[in-house]
Amino acid sequence: MIYPLLRKFFFALDAETAHGVGMAGIDFAKTTGIACLLARPVAPDPVQVMGLDFRNPVGLAAGLDKNGEHVDALAAQGFGFIEIGTVTPRAQPGNPKPRLFRIPEKQAIINRMGFNNDGVEKLLSNIAGSKFAREGGVLGINIGKNFDTPIEKAADDYLLCLDRVYSAASYVAVNISSPNTKNLRELQRDDALDALLGSLKAAQGRLADRHGRYVPLALKVAPDLEDAQIQAIAALLRQHRMDGVIATNTTLSRAGVEGLANAEQAGGLSGAPLLALSTSVIGKLAAALGGEVPIIGVGGIMNGEDAAAKIAAGASLVQFYTGFIYRGPELVGEAAAAIARQRTLHTPRRA
Repeated sequence: MIYPLLRKFFFALDAETAHGVGMAGIDFAKTTGIACLLARPVAPDPVQVMGLDFRNPVGLAAGLDKNGEHVDALAAQGFGFIEIGTVTPRAQPGNPKPRLFRIPEKQAIINRMGFNNDGVEKLLSNIAGSKFAREGGVLGINIGKNFDTPIEKAADDYLLCLDRVYSAASYVAVNISSPNTKNLRELQRDDALDALLGSLKAAQGRLADRHGRYVPLALKVAPDLEDAQIQAIAALLRQHRMDGVIATNTTLSRAGVEGLANAEQAGGLSGAPLLALSTSVIGKLAAALGGEVPIIGVGGIMNGEDAAAKIAAGASLVQFYTGFIYRGPELVGEAAAAIARQRTLHTPRRA
């Protein structure tokens, strides 16, 4: 596979510039029919989660395709599902550049992007021409609030986005856990989360009636949670009958990267150093949820074994972003194969 050679080129560029070049390259590979040169085909491994049928349990996490400009090209890399966004009601530039930093010694990235995106209407326009969802692919749309919306009015932004993306999404992910929008993580606190989930579930019911179609809602949570917070969030997920939880977002911790170049940059840390922390949160959520709410595991997946560990901890599906940057498309098939092997080993034999 040619990705290790391409990565040398990308890593010689500024991280955000490399992102733009890389996404253009993925589009080119899809258009010219050479996507097969980037990775081997991924064997089908259908799984049903949140009432949706996934081609395989390995997905792309939000953040790589914020505006839904590359859905079909990314799907050609073998992902079982694609999550785009985070999208906000209005376009916003995000935080000042530079805002994306590699720590290659630890296969890590720090970002403080700040929900940079072109707004919900542009995202809908972009995905209107994509074939992935129309042909049965699962397309998640990750929604957030604008940076200048007061935290006490955050629900208004989430409700507006939910209303606009509902008909286009296979599921909607509610991002209250990015560390790069001021005060956003306050929405994870008991009273604020209770009110937000109540509003979202009521809107979901109205929209299901209007559109004649039920679109699942999943909550994306942070890895930097105390055990009591995890228990409280799990209780609210069950109480409000949420359809899924995505665990986890990036971390504010710098454990594992201390003293390295870029380690002190502000923002959320992703990649290999996040693996143990995010997997621990998955395990605690799984125990607290008792199987009532499915978990999408994300954070630190850099190889097939990491993906299988998420499933073993209690996740039903996995996602990655940073692993895709460091490993390329081959990670999709490797993760899918590892999960399939684990399921085979742990499926009870019939007498």
